[in-house]
Amino acid sequence: MTDAVSSAADPAAGPATGSPRRHPPLSFQARLMLTVFGFVSLIFIVVAAVTSVMLNASLEDRLTQQVRTMVSESKPLLVGSEAMDAEGTLSVAQLPAGTILIFETADGTLTGAVVDEHYDTQALTATQLSGLHFGARSLPRQDAPGEVTAVDTLTVPHLGEFRVLHGPIPGGYAVMGQSTDDVRTTIGNLLTTITFTTAAGLFVLGAAITLVIRQGLKPLRTVAATAQRVSRQPLDQGVVRIEERVPAEQADPRTEFGQVGAALNTLLDHVDASLHARQRNEERMRTFVADASHELRTPLASIRGYSELSLRDPSLSEITGQSLERIQAQSIRMTGLVEDLLLLARLDEGQELVYGAVDLTQLALESVGDQRVADASHTMRIEVGEEPVIVAGDAARLNQVIVNLLANARTHTPPGTTVTVSVTHEGAGSATRGVLRVHDDGPGIDADLLPDLFARFARADRSRARATGGTGLGLAIVKAIVEAHHGTITVRSVPGDTTFEVSLPAKPVDPADA
Repeated sequence: MTDAVSSAADPAAGPATGSPRRHPPLSFQARLMLTVFGFVSLIFIVVAAVTSVMLNASLEDRLTQQVRTMVSESKPLLVGSEAMDAEGTLSVAQLPAGTILIFETADGTLTGAVVDEHYDTQALTATQLSGLHFGARSLPRQDAPGEVTAVDTLTVPHLGEFRVLHGPIPGGYAVMGQSTDDVRTTIGNLLTTITFTTAAGLFVLGAAITLVIRQGLKPLRTVAATAQRVSRQPLDQGVVRIEERVPAEQADPRTEFGQVGAALNTLLDHVDASLHARQRNEERMRTFVADASHELRTPLASIRGYSELSLRDPSLSEITGQSLERIQAQSIRMTGLVEDLLLLARLDEGQELVYGAVDLTQLALESVGDQRVADASHTMRIEVGEEPVIVAGDAARLNQVIVNLLANARTHTPPGTTVTVSVTHEGAGSATRGVLRVHDDGPGIDADLLPDLFARFARADRSRARATGGTGLGLAIVKAIVEAHHGTITVRSVPGDTTFEVSLPAKPVDPADA
């Protein structure tokens, strides 16, 4: 069972035994060329077959007529041939090459001769005469007198096929005819010519079709290439402008493929305008959040200050004191929320970062030490190498990343959970990166929450109680700080094994290349 599952899961293992193989689909150009070649080849074959059959019938009719004429003109010679010697009769007659004459006397003696291609008369041998037949029949015998008018086909060993007229004559039986080699040669030459002409025509047709199809599909290929380039652009964040368009000469609405190009250009115009509007809205919202957060800091500080000052009055009643303490606690919480929102807004605008050489190892050691003091219910471990891991970044913000990740691990795991922080170097040369991992063996994160884990105000605890979680901006701030450092953050989580991985470039990034 395990082997079967592994084989099905591994694409390299190939299809399961017995399952049909699926061949890759042919391109439109290949299918069109195969269709055209198939129909043209079929037409050529049908034309060749019909032509050869009709020409063969015509030539055989013509040959039969020639034999009849030859026999009619040679009748006095045949009737007056008392010696019944075929070779002697043909020698005195001026007949064309390929003529055959056979006599059979009353006592059954056979003599035969043929006029060869040099117009010389050659006598048929006894072997050739004994093997004479018409199709599957032996040489016919007719005792009744008549004329040499019966038409048949005679096959002579080593000489080939002849179209003959045969019948009784005074003193015996006569067979006279003409070779069918010319007919067979003509049909063979015709078929050979058709074959070579068809092959040459198909070659020329293939070249012409290929050229025409390539030129015809060029606009469609341009549309596909444009769509592929657009699909590779990151459209989900940042300033996005779609500059790619199908060239005007390939987007002529008067042609079918040009209409596709023009439609794609129109679609890209709409998408570009929508993205530009989205960018403007995001900038306005970012500015609003930053301005609102900045403006809220002063009244919140006043509320907190007045509440602290009022709590020092010894004449306050118990209920009033509890109310002021509650006001002070909520003002502190709201101040933290405002500070987080202001930080996110400034990070989105590329502010709040002061680059320098940061010892990521030292930051991890200090953060783990602080967490051990703050919370003894969790086991905090640190795994670092002997060499420090130096990255380019803002020390305060990177420290905030580590603190937030550790606080997230403490908040969402039960007491007794082991949290391990490791810092390593990965890569070499200009691709060297510092990697920070925060691992815990807690219950893990719900798979439904993983896609939106780094979204703002995303929380696993829907109650939003302060005792079980914060504002839902902690991981969003972590992601914003990491991406502002041109790094990446990922999370892998299953029950008993959750790891947040932060990867940061060890070399500062030139703002011009960002």
